[in-house]
Amino acid sequence: MLFFPTQEDLDCISDSGVILGKIKFCHEKSVYAFHLDGAAKLAKEEELEIAKKLAELSAGEHLVPMQDDD
Repeated sequence: MLFFPTQEDLDCISDSGVILGKIKFCHEKSVYAFHLDGAAKLAKEEELEIAKKLAELSAGEHLVPMQDDD
C-alpha cells in the first residue's frame, strides 16, 4: 500500500496501482477519516494498513503535508 500526498489528503493506492480512496482530515471533528473511492473493494490487509495509518496520523507519528498556495 502506498500513501501518496495530494493537496491536503493522502491517496491510498493498492499494490496493483489502484486508488482505493483518500485519507482526509475532518476539521469539524478534528479526526482523520478514510473515504472509499467509488466502487473500490478493500482486502482485509488493505483495511488493516489504512487503519494503522489512521492511528499513526491521529497519534501525531506522521503528518499529511499541507499545500502551500503562496
